[in-house]
Amino acid sequence: MVKRPEHLVFGLDIGTRNLVGTVGFRENEHLFRVVAISVKEHETRAMLDGQIHDIAKVAESIGKMKKDLEEQVGSPLESVCIAAAGRVLKTVNVTARVEFTEETHVKNEHIHALDMLGVEQAYEKIRENKSNEKINYYCVGYSVVHYYLNDYPMTKLEDHKANNIGAELIATFLPEEVIDGLYSSVESAGLQVENLTLEPIAAMEVAIPEKYRLLNIALVDVGAGTSDICITKDGSVIAYGMIPHAGDELTEELARKYLVEFNVAEKIKQDAMKKKTVSFKDIMGLKQKVASSEILETVDSVIKMIAGEVSDKIKELNGGKSVSAVFVVGGGGKIKGFTEQLAESLGLAKERVALRGEEVLNEVEFLQEGVKKDPLLVTPIGICYSYYEARNNFIFVNVNGERVKLYDNNKLTVVDAAMQMGFPNEDLFPKRGASLHYKFNGETRVLRGESGEAAVIKKNGKNASISSPIEKNDQIEIIKSTAGNPAEATIGMLPETHENFSFTFDGKTVECPKFPMVNGETVTDAYKIKDGDEITLTDYYTLEQVLSFMDLPYKTGIEVNHLPAPKDEKIYANFTVYYDLSLDKERKAADENADETPDESIEDAGSENSESGADEAKESAAKTKSKEKPADIFITVNGDAVKMSGKSSYILVDVLDFYPFDMSKMGGDELEIRVNDIKQSGFTAGVKDGDKVTLTWINR
Repeated sequence: MVKRPEHLVFGLDIGTRNLVGTVGFRENEHLFRVVAISVKEHETRAMLDGQIHDIAKVAESIGKMKKDLEEQVGSPLESVCIAAAGRVLKTVNVTARVEFTEETHVKNEHIHALDMLGVEQAYEKIRENKSNEKINYYCVGYSVVHYYLNDYPMTKLEDHKANNIGAELIATFLPEEVIDGLYSSVESAGLQVENLTLEPIAAMEVAIPEKYRLLNIALVDVGAGTSDICITKDGSVIAYGMIPHAGDELTEELARKYLVEFNVAEKIKQDAMKKKTVSFKDIMGLKQKVASSEILETVDSVIKMIAGEVSDKIKELNGGKSVSAVFVVGGGGKIKGFTEQLAESLGLAKERVALRGEEVLNEVEFLQEGVKKDPLLVTPIGICYSYYEARNNFIFVNVNGERVKLYDNNKLTVVDAAMQMGFPNEDLFPKRGASLHYKFNGETRVLRGESGEAAVIKKNGKNASISSPIEKNDQIEIIKSTAGNPAEATIGMLPETHENFSFTFDGKTVECPKFPMVNGETVTDAYKIKDGDEITLTDYYTLEQVLSFMDLPYKTGIEVNHLPAPKDEKIYANFTVYYDLSLDKERKAADENADETPDESIEDAGSENSESGADEAKESAAKTKSKEKPADIFITVNGDAVKMSGKSSYILVDVLDFYPFDMSKMGGDELEIRVNDIKQSGFTAGVKDGDKVTLTWINR
């Protein structure tokens, strides 16, 4: 006696000719126990080439099978796992790539964004096909063939440092009507879809275990209407494909040859594989008895045609070359001669193309007695396997008021729902404002705009993110992301514009700011840089600019670096200018002293007046000595050179007479005054030649 779990998995393969159902459970990772099996033929041709044409008839057949299995199991069946045929499957191979602005530790969200970028590119390829304009395709899953780190193949990206990452993946799509037809048939039979997979994936779960997928192997599931193909290599499924020819082609050929209806022809085909002779009645009512060898000879050309097309498709999917081996499953592949013909077409040894039944069902135990391990059972058991491996099915969610159908791979997130409804990918992630491009002294510079806000996402009224998992009937609201402010900068924001250079003028060091030019014109620090501007920072003054700066006239005899200099002479850092300003001052001072010196005849005055005269002379001389002449000084205020004149000495308040600092336009709570970086308490401190003064509004 085997103890059964409460939940049994019902796997149903809805084929063109047959319905094959299995009910069972997984005992452990390596053993699947089958409790019940049922195989039923469609009473009419309700399905053609893997596509449901008569939903009501298919639902009726499913209902009968459900009843049969329930009697075997002894309990009701409420849900079922199904698979879609590859006939209508669209596969798209894409390569996605993400560039980082700087070396970045790769996290799971980066990998997810990369995968979604690939799926979005696959959607675009599907939409570009004009024949698909009126067909709504759903992505039913994707598999990554290779990841790339800095353009090198990498098995796992997470936690590596990278400048760029990439992914090569296969995305698979099904038309909406295929999914709706399957769901409607099942639901009409009183069942709910618990899991949906693809027939070639289901067959592969059983026929090509993961340990074999390093090899370049093809799996061919030959049914009645289609032959589904998948290719494995280097541990991954690298391609899916299909040809619309299979077992029914043989049946139709026999129907034409022996003038019988389709169902009779199907029985002739089946009997020919078991008996030496086959008896039947044609549509005229005549009894016929035909050797099985003759029947097989009749369909030989069709077998060759199907094998040839399967061979061509395998080579196409495998990069133009044959594979190392082929596994064949499905009822249509059992016809005598098919595997041999396929091996010949592929150029393989006969033993390299094998019908897989009992060989691949070693880890499957049938609790019913007398069950033969047949290739027909590989796909329905694989459908059960897929339930445990992926739990895939379609769910409905609501995104911004729109009902969205999703193929659930048990890893669905908000971003999957957003993409399915066509929400633009760029509206999910923060957008940067426009960048500012300009040249500085010939070097191209780019100032990036500010980053905007990510999309605001709510799931069932609560805050969520694009990676939040979703379930059926979730209510999702997405407010699109915003763009940040465009990049802005003024000339004064460039650190180079605050650099000064110094030169010597008549023995004194003079500091001058470097002045910026934009597109050949001089500008102030307040100039707002525009896209495409060419900015240069001059590191010299002309002699004329220096004299204007110092409020001095040009005259002959001025020397720069001890050589006579014209007005347009360029003065760079550490140059020496000789103007002879000090000699002029000394001469003027001497003349003024000479005019004010007392007459020496005072010494010879009479005795009566000499004393008083001397006193008066001394008093006059003292007054003259105490009277100081005006002097010019040069200081720097907020980085600008300033000349102060007209007084013999200066204090801070005098600076405001020579420097345009508007005290009425307060830029803060308090005016901070510094002389040579020493903070001052007011405007009464003295100022001397060469001092550096800063006036700054600050906030407390």
